[in-house]
Amino acid sequence: MTFTHAHAHPSVGRLVEGYDPDGEVALGGYAGSLTTYGMVLAGIAAAGSASGHQLAERYDLADIALGGLAVHKFTRLLSKSSVAAPVRAPFTSFEGAAGSGEHLESAREGGGIRSTVGKLITCPFCLGVWIGTAYIAGLNLAPRPTRTWAALFAVTAVSDSLQHAYARLRGD
Repeated sequence: MTFTHAHAHPSVGRLVEGYDPDGEVALGGYAGSLTTYGMVLAGIAAAGSASGHQLAERYDLADIALGGLAVHKFTRLLSKSSVAAPVRAPFTSFEGAAGSGEHLESAREGGGIRSTVGKLITCPFCLGVWIGTAYIAGLNLAPRPTRTWAALFAVTAVSDSLQHAYARLRGD
């Protein structure tokens, strides 16, 4: 689906004309994702303001490191793990096992919201922005449970790394 799809305003279509002549990039879906992300940010800001929370002036390096590990692990679980396949199944097609309890999947064909969501939830880099946003929001709105969540997934990420290193040492 190109951005010049029937639902797009004609002037928007003219703005992006020539960007993707073969229609390989779902600009409309990506624009919808960006709009949704902006609305989520506005909602988080409104919730924080209504509850009297202010954004942190700065973040502790330990929170950034802990969060980085946790967000990495959590996005990997959501986007690739076999146990999260039921969450992805409405939006993806199974392609095969990838080892270490992960699946190879692709977004559903045909455009539309299922395809757009499928592209988001199969991409740990894309999903990481959303989960990272939730983590930072959590640090501001509910720091203790957020740090507990982050500790759990950071510990799991370190454990997974050690499992892989051990397997390599043994020649598994």
